[in-house]
Amino acid sequence: MSTFNLSVDVNQNGNVKNVDSLSTLDDIDDIDFAKLLEKPRPLNIDRLRSLDERSLHELTGSPQLRNADNASRAPDHADYVISPSVGRRSGFNTPRSQPGFESHPMVGEAWDALRRSMVYFRGQPVGTIAAVDNSEEKLNYDQVFVRDFVPSALAFLMNGEPDIVKNFLLKTLRLQSWEKKIDRFQLGEGVMPASFKVFHDPVRNHETLIADFGESAIGRVAPVDSGFWWIILLRAYTKSTGDSSLADMPECQKGIRLILSLCLSEGFDTFPTLLCADGCCMIDRRMGVYGYPIEIQALFFMALRCALLLLKHDGEGKEMVEQIVKRLHALSYHMRSYFWLDLKQLNDIYRYKTEEYSHTAVNKFNVIPDSLPEWVFDFMPPHGGFFIGNVSPARMDFRWFALGNCIAILSSLATPEQSTAIMDLIESRWEELVGEMPLKVCYPAIESHEWRIVTGCDPKNTRWSYHNGGSWPVLLWLLTAACIKTGRPQIARRAIEVAEARLHKDHWPEYYDGKVGRYVGKQSRKNQTWSIAGYLVAKMMLEDPSHVGMVCLEEDKQMKPVMRRSNSWTC
Repeated sequence: MSTFNLSVDVNQNGNVKNVDSLSTLDDIDDIDFAKLLEKPRPLNIDRLRSLDERSLHELTGSPQLRNADNASRAPDHADYVISPSVGRRSGFNTPRSQPGFESHPMVGEAWDALRRSMVYFRGQPVGTIAAVDNSEEKLNYDQVFVRDFVPSALAFLMNGEPDIVKNFLLKTLRLQSWEKKIDRFQLGEGVMPASFKVFHDPVRNHETLIADFGESAIGRVAPVDSGFWWIILLRAYTKSTGDSSLADMPECQKGIRLILSLCLSEGFDTFPTLLCADGCCMIDRRMGVYGYPIEIQALFFMALRCALLLLKHDGEGKEMVEQIVKRLHALSYHMRSYFWLDLKQLNDIYRYKTEEYSHTAVNKFNVIPDSLPEWVFDFMPPHGGFFIGNVSPARMDFRWFALGNCIAILSSLATPEQSTAIMDLIESRWEELVGEMPLKVCYPAIESHEWRIVTGCDPKNTRWSYHNGGSWPVLLWLLTAACIKTGRPQIARRAIEVAEARLHKDHWPEYYDGKVGRYVGKQSRKNQTWSIAGYLVAKMMLEDPSHVGMVCLEEDKQMKPVMRRSNSWTC
């Protein structure tokens, strides 16, 4: 079988003009997060609404969408790009920060380690490699992964260093435009690379970028999540810097449309969710997440909402925005109706009838009650709930997946009540989900005969290891952001304290093994960059909660939850 390596010669970074931020709006955004560290629940404070907070109903009814000749976005578009932290550094004691904030001693070490991971292309920083671990074979850990770079990018943005993020966004955008083939099959034009590396030709003294679109990955699966992370990061950059000119570039506008065109095209689907293969996201090996995994659906939802804010309402953009609005309404309804599980819904499924044939069927997916796993009855607390891992015909994957649930909170895919229930679940099941190292990527582990069938006897995904119930420190930043948004920062503070007891001493491992995350993973790389960056981002969010605005979207009031089921917190 032939292999294919895509070599790209990127000649320029592109000139993007910075737009001065309006300092008079800083205090407006500050209101949303200023007192979260002192309150157990979020405050309801009326304030000027940015475009982030405008409902889909208002957008569809706005003159900008009705007028096909209007090539610009809504007049108040600039509001959403203003961040209260624009123009000032994080309070951490780094070479680029202001003094006076007493932080944990390992913060400085973390910044040093993060800077050692930086990758340069023709003298410009373009990303961070996955791990700086010279004790192990490099494999692809010396590459810049799109998903892995996100926490690094957020750390640099929060510390007032946006250039590396801008360069990364532009370089990956150029890679998207190149032809992508696996064997003799050509991938869709909008596919973003999983990773890239800088190749230096010593003979010609010339540097090029080499991208991997899945043709070198384990299982040869294209990264569905890369494009979504790229859109989310572009919005974070715009929100943090006030520089909307980057997103306004025709190349960026086209890149967004190409990514979403892959997802919004019509086909045989009867659901608004995305059908995916195993290994297409953070869980990049065979782990039974094929179908409609919660991680992809939550990222899809968030990317759609970010794109709604970034796209111009001109000819092509207007048509895409209309598609996005329709999909968001359908997707939110589907996820909140069929993926949500709390004690009431668990009992309903337990009592399901089967073989119902009618549009009035309650058991719409014909799930057999006997397929309910025994562990879920004990795992579900009286007050709590979560989005389950997968829903498809005759199949429900009841496992807990951390990334999908945290993104559901940040994107407001979860209603406020559901967000509260997810945090209640984490508190109630602290030992299982956090234990001695936050946070379980999924729970519980699959083992024995089920492990052999689901993973194909994968030696890396044995029980309570790697993606099969392993504990991943990188998830700390997502947990912290979700905690701050829901007004529960004390949960994040407790988790960070748990991590600080081990992370630096263990040399920043990629993941931990065991039921409570007690042991450094058997194949875990040391000095894993996103473990380092995830810790820094979590610390900076707690220091200045307004940073959460980069990755947080307010609830859309028009996307109402289905009310035929009770919320777990009122049981």
